[in-house]
Amino acid sequence: MSAPSLTPTKGNTPRPSTHKRAGSAPQGGRFAKELRRNLTAHGFLIGAVLCFAFFSWYPMIREFLLAFQKTEGGDTTWVGLDNLRTVFNDPAFWQAWRNTVLFTVLALLLGFVVPFVVAIVINEFQHGQGYLRLLVYLPVMLPPVASVLLFKYLYDPGYGLLNELLGFLHLPAQQWLQDPDLSMLSVVIAATWMNMGGATLIYLAALQGIPGELYEAAELDGAGLFRKIWHVTIPQTRLILSLMLLMQVIATMQVFVEPFLLTGGAGPEGSTTTVVYLIYQYAFNFNNYGAAAALGLLLLVLLAAFSAAYVKLSRADDE
Repeated sequence: MSAPSLTPTKGNTPRPSTHKRAGSAPQGGRFAKELRRNLTAHGFLIGAVLCFAFFSWYPMIREFLLAFQKTEGGDTTWVGLDNLRTVFNDPAFWQAWRNTVLFTVLALLLGFVVPFVVAIVINEFQHGQGYLRLLVYLPVMLPPVASVLLFKYLYDPGYGLLNELLGFLHLPAQQWLQDPDLSMLSVVIAATWMNMGGATLIYLAALQGIPGELYEAAELDGAGLFRKIWHVTIPQTRLILSLMLLMQVIATMQVFVEPFLLTGGAGPEGSTTTVVYLIYQYAFNFNNYGAAAALGLLLLVLLAAFSAAYVKLSRADDE
């Protein structure tokens, strides 16, 4: 009997594996490869983050610090809550808040309802929707100064188009921007016309996403126009409506451009003085950047609290 051979025969020789096991590549090499592949995307992302940090985060942090500081003669000192006391003791403080809340309420009654109604009307047209969308969005593309000049012409007490129209109807002329009782309403009307285009297009996109079968079923049930809007249109666009409501409240509470350009900011008897215009006065008219930052911080806290409460209530309603 021959001894067993220690050298494997040719037929029993194991073949080297030609398949690489999955995951055998080093993790560092894979990450580097993915990084090189997405280098351009990462570059754009880093640039956007840096711009956002420089123009948004840094001013917010700087405002928070300025709210508790005072600068005189180039020397900065910490004053605690003195800036807040200065703001609270200013007689214009409460008037500015009243005017801002009034503007927000009037802007919601006009600027929130009117774009939605206009979107419903445009959505009913079978032809020419593109031209109507352009016509509605055109005021947004105009420079604010041009729009303000247009409304100053309309509101002019001598030769303004609105007073000409009132005279044609045998009604007395009005001091639209000079009357304390009409100045804020006049600013709201101008702001609504200047800014309603974007909201209208958003509402129109939401309306065109509603299935037509829902309206057909409502018609079979005998629903008229207003019942279809109430029972079909509004429920189907509730998410967009709630989001736009939140965004419009935040935007209108920070109104500055329209009253500043139309009435010089304060308006007759301070009737159009808003919180943001008061911040502007503190900073650039009184050179009190600490008080301006303190008032801005109050506005930030109020809007953040309102947004958090609104989101929480919306989630509770959805559940």
